[in-house]
Amino acid sequence: MKFGAGYSLTALDDPIAIRDFAQALDGAGFDFVTTAGHLLSSPPGRYPERPNATYAGPFYDPFVLFGYLAGLTRQIRFRTSILILPLYPTAIVAKQAAQLSTLSGGRFELGVGISWNGSENAALGQEFGSRGRRIEEQIAVLRRLWTEPFVTFEGRWHRFDAVGLNRPPAGGIPIWIGSGTDDRVLRRVAKLADGWIAQGDPAEPMARLRRHLLEYGRNPDEFGLTARVAVGPQGTSVWIDSAQRLKSLGATHLAIGAEPNVAPAAALAQILEAKRVLDSELGG
Repeated sequence: MKFGAGYSLTALDDPIAIRDFAQALDGAGFDFVTTAGHLLSSPPGRYPERPNATYAGPFYDPFVLFGYLAGLTRQIRFRTSILILPLYPTAIVAKQAAQLSTLSGGRFELGVGISWNGSENAALGQEFGSRGRRIEEQIAVLRRLWTEPFVTFEGRWHRFDAVGLNRPPAGGIPIWIGSGTDDRVLRRVAKLADGWIAQGDPAEPMARLRRHLLEYGRNPDEFGLTARVAVGPQGTSVWIDSAQRLKSLGATHLAIGAEPNVAPAAALAQILEAKRVLDSELGG
């Protein structure tokens, strides 16, 4: 079992606190740290059906943030959770991810998804309705750019004529997909991803995802599943029960998160204590 934790959606506004959070996780033996968020922000209250934190920001750019943290840590891995891939030109993501992986010693993983925010897509000049189909082609192109110095490819949204990074990252870069549980989306995950970042309870969708993996000739036991354990005042027995249940469902990675209203220092303390307890109970 691998343990991670994430910066809140809006991270922190203090660069020193950002550094201290990553270094504390690194020193405590955490396996990965994540960050999430949108490329653009909207005014609070614009989407009353959603919490402000999910769209209002401000958000950190993950490549800049992780580039900064890579030079300040030794072993912890970095993962976008998630990068809204259809907002970006694929070649730019390939270049930034490859260089971050190389300069961090192979410690970068790309978590991607498609998002619900049509206004953000419009601001970037991207068609909202095709984002699911585009991300499938984008992942295929990323795989090529990370394994071949020059690529020839022609698809619906990409055309490469013997061009590429000319310095693919050693060992490639794992791609995770964060998504809901619609069956069409789970088929995409099973076909294209190295792992799934579950949103909500993965119990029922994991059974379907395992079936889809087998349909595509993939071994479910070699596929990653990241699930979340929320820690707070309810006590360690609740954390342990939740983590053991997720492990029984096939979770390979646990992202430990504090409640959103907890101050950063207290949240970090809770996350560190939860990792200590869960590592002992789950056997690493």
